[in-house]
Amino acid sequence: MDSLNFGFLEAHDKQLVTLGGLAERYFSSDPSTAIVKLRQFAELMAKMVAAHHAVYRDERETFEETLRRLSYDRLIPKEAADIFHALRKAGNSAVHEAKGNHSTALTALKFAWSLGIWFHRTYGRAANFQSGAFVPPRQPVDATVALREEIEKLRQKVAETEGDAARARLEAEEQAHAREAVEERLAREAEERAAWEKIAQDIDAEKAEVTSKLAALQAEAETVPRAEAAQLVERGEKAAVKIDLDEAETRALIDQQLRDRGWEVDTRDLRYSNGVRPAKGRNLAIAEWPTANGPADYALFAGMTLIGVVEAKRRRKNVSAAIDQAERYSTGIRDSADFIYAGGPWGEHKVPFVFSANGRSYLKQIETESGIWFRDTRRAANHRRALVDWPTPEGLAGQLEVDQDAADALLKAQPFEFGFPLRHYQESAIRSVEAALSSEQRAVLVAMATGTGKTKLAIAMLYRLLSAKRFRRICFVVDRSALGDQTEGEFSTTKVVSGKTFAEIFGLKGLGDVTPDVETKVHICTIQGLVKRVLFAADGASVPPVDQYDLMVIDECHRGYLLDREMSDAELSFRGQDDYISKYRRVLDYFDAVKIGLTATPALHTTDIFGDPVFTYSYREAVVDGFLIDHEPPIRIETALARAGIKFEKDEELERLNTRTGEVDLAHAPDEIRFEVEAFNRQVITPEFNRVVAEELARHIDPALPGKTLIFAATDAHADMVVSAIKAAFAEQYGEIEDAAVKKITGSVDKVKNWIRSFRNDANPQIVVTVDLLTTGIDVPKITNLVFLRRVNSRILYEQMIGRATRQCPEIGKEVFRIFDAVDLYPHLQNMTDMKPVVVNPSISFAQLVREMTEAQNDEQREAIREQLAVKLRRRIRKLTEDARQQFEAAAGETPEAMLQRVMSGDAPGLAAWLKDRAAIGAILDWQADGDNPSYVPISKHADQVVDVSRGYGSGAKPEDFLDSFAVFVRDNINTIAALKLVVQRPRDLTRADLKELRLALDSKGFSDANLRRAWADARNEEIAASVIGFVRQAALGDALIPYEDRVRDAMRAIMASRAWTDPQKRWLKRIGDQIEKEIVVDRAAIDKEPFIADGGFNRLNKVFGGELESILAGINEELWKKAA
Repeated sequence: MDSLNFGFLEAHDKQLVTLGGLAERYFSSDPSTAIVKLRQFAELMAKMVAAHHAVYRDERETFEETLRRLSYDRLIPKEAADIFHALRKAGNSAVHEAKGNHSTALTALKFAWSLGIWFHRTYGRAANFQSGAFVPPRQPVDATVALREEIEKLRQKVAETEGDAARARLEAEEQAHAREAVEERLAREAEERAAWEKIAQDIDAEKAEVTSKLAALQAEAETVPRAEAAQLVERGEKAAVKIDLDEAETRALIDQQLRDRGWEVDTRDLRYSNGVRPAKGRNLAIAEWPTANGPADYALFAGMTLIGVVEAKRRRKNVSAAIDQAERYSTGIRDSADFIYAGGPWGEHKVPFVFSANGRSYLKQIETESGIWFRDTRRAANHRRALVDWPTPEGLAGQLEVDQDAADALLKAQPFEFGFPLRHYQESAIRSVEAALSSEQRAVLVAMATGTGKTKLAIAMLYRLLSAKRFRRICFVVDRSALGDQTEGEFSTTKVVSGKTFAEIFGLKGLGDVTPDVETKVHICTIQGLVKRVLFAADGASVPPVDQYDLMVIDECHRGYLLDREMSDAELSFRGQDDYISKYRRVLDYFDAVKIGLTATPALHTTDIFGDPVFTYSYREAVVDGFLIDHEPPIRIETALARAGIKFEKDEELERLNTRTGEVDLAHAPDEIRFEVEAFNRQVITPEFNRVVAEELARHIDPALPGKTLIFAATDAHADMVVSAIKAAFAEQYGEIEDAAVKKITGSVDKVKNWIRSFRNDANPQIVVTVDLLTTGIDVPKITNLVFLRRVNSRILYEQMIGRATRQCPEIGKEVFRIFDAVDLYPHLQNMTDMKPVVVNPSISFAQLVREMTEAQNDEQREAIREQLAVKLRRRIRKLTEDARQQFEAAAGETPEAMLQRVMSGDAPGLAAWLKDRAAIGAILDWQADGDNPSYVPISKHADQVVDVSRGYGSGAKPEDFLDSFAVFVRDNINTIAALKLVVQRPRDLTRADLKELRLALDSKGFSDANLRRAWADARNEEIAASVIGFVRQAALGDALIPYEDRVRDAMRAIMASRAWTDPQKRWLKRIGDQIEKEIVVDRAAIDKEPFIADGGFNRLNKVFGGELESILAGINEELWKKAA
């Protein structure tokens, strides 16, 4: 069938041409049927798109489901998805509601034509295809004036692009039809309709043929290399940028977007000129509302209240700048009895909210040309910003209730008084956040060490923000359901004010509630749940509104280590770190909300999203302040296999596990195969290594003593092996051990939340083996031992793991915790920076990296790509087959190892020039015979034994070396570190601030209290609970190292004997001595804090001591550090 506009699609499938042609033919006489045909056209095209990407399922999948999957996986750009959905919805209305006029049909035809061009440019490998102008179909006899004008404009465009001959042809056809007698026209139309219906029937009959073609496309796509598949997506994105919708199409898209968000809208019918006015109980977007500065494209009314005006531009227009025109509408609104104002005026503005849009979906890369731009005119300081979607009538009405200036003033005046104590740094963090918010910052990051009370901080902070009416509704985002339940429990049980819990004061919804209700003030969600709601929704109307929340608090917002984790079903379809961060970022960008990120370990992408932290409180500070527990130098367990690696000789018979079936069979090694310790229990199963490490652990960990143990295994299967090895080793060492004492807790375990609760609260399990589930956010204060049986490739993940044991637990007398390292973890970690482990996107191909390197515009881009290439190439080299090596050397002119040296050299511009003539090596490196995850894993039968157990004292291999280096540091820095000089020369003048400065300075060099005590014990075979001041004075002056409790007792005895004290003075001196034992220094600042502030603080106690308290405190300090006689 011939078509005016769709003939170019015959290269893909003749049915696309036929369906497009049928829609053109039906347009004049039956616009509803034309729209239905265009829906069929779009559905067939969507399935072809899916097949091209090897994700087509079958004909039973609905159009909506296909689009949902394509969008979720970002296989189609948002611009194309919007048009697909517009055709789907128009078709649904035509089928189910018999809706469809000529104007709608004409817009749908132009949508389908634009979509076809995008499809051809993408999948026809015709990036520069030019179709000419859209040719309008035959004008209906009963066309409205507006429709005639639109068709005339389209004809003029045809003439402009294709010449007068084309225009004359169209006009001649119209005149011929006009001259027809009514009977002739009816006869011709009946004949044509019969022909069209025959064609339509033929299409239905050819379904089997279409299904066969789709299956063939799918099969072909499945063989395409990953790099080429990625290029296909890239071509689609580039083609989408060229989609050029006219004003009518743009308005149709904007109409649908507004409709999806609860507005009644129809640019053609709901117009001011048609007599449409605001009405109670209706949320109307009335087109062409008159103002003194020209008609506003839309005026938004919530009932009778005017709350917004909109400037709509063509798709190619800069939408950010168009806010200026919307503001002119706001100042030019004329008073009328037809509506009421929302308040104000606000300066010159009479409308609180102004918008501009061009129908284009929000893209961060072209932010000023996409999205819906918005400004709140009520404050001069409010900046314009881009929204992903339109706000709802309810959301805008809710925004009117927020008075930011009044809220900021109230927060400044509001005291920090809660039903639970806030620590000094928590109050400082909240003040920092509130200061950032008052300065218009919409993304805020707080970095606080694990275990320092981020949830309590959040409860206090959110109570203040909600009670001041700074925000309407808050989404508290967690990354695991266990953390969500834990957070909900704290919000529900923590007494905030007047004996009431947070949940009793404000409406709280937990993970079981998918959507908040009107009264909800805090909604706890997982990031996975939000991704599903936002990115995997059926269509625009099913997605939660962008104004559902106006504040999002994202707990554990780092998530910078996904490559190092085992992926679980709960992660939906995240394929790796880049995919996770992409969807994570898309969800956060989707909501028009202020974002506050809470983390212990900021990652590079965290600061990209939230900016630099407005407040930081580190693990070392928390240890120095006495809020967290320190760890001793790690105990390194080295085995013979860990030291030498595992080697299978060529042709050696070995057992191998089929990871898909679980069966074990015999095979011969095709080449020499080597595995280093980081591959143990991931790429090679090592039963002997597991056994001997478990036996060594049994010698160090007594299950009868208080404290629990957490072991990090490499994989879920490895965790099972470790559980068995631990039970056997501990039974051998201690005679027997309860079966329930050792437990695997991973995502694969049934009722995992119950087991986590038992680990925290019950006697058993005492020893838990996990992979990733317990790495973040789970509080078990009784953990005193951490065991690493897996190499960790991210400092962020490592610090999160360490955080499991840092919490205090006075119940069991926990003073330090121990780390056991069986995989040489520490030297490996020293090569990583705190913020930026170079992590490669697992889905990016070598071909893409090579192409990006050669196309990069500057050296900064080239350097970033060089770093990724280095990491990816180092991993790939170990897996290259001999055939791939030969192909590589032929293409590159050197070995893969030589290329790695070239990449590592740091000469990014030189590397780019070298790669320009060797683009083929990308595809060679990408090619895999069996994939990166082989289904067979060898089982090592090699014997193993522990060859060394030592402490990790940094550069000093022995404790004596560590103590010597400490002494050198003290002597070399007495005159450069003021606090160090005070400790050595004038200890009576030492303050708490001085002590903190000293401890942080020593900590930064590895000389923490815990490390010094352990090194002294290992070197001298005596356990002395000395203080850091004692160690410094011993190193600098040779003072005897005396247990700190003894020093305090002797000093207070001397003070008590120095004069006659009154009974109240004696009791206060006793309390001060007890506090000195806990804090080392008690000065004026300490007396003005708990536990003394409740009794009047320094001023009152100073009166008790006759105004001599400061002198007495200094005297205690001096007595404390007198040399022993």
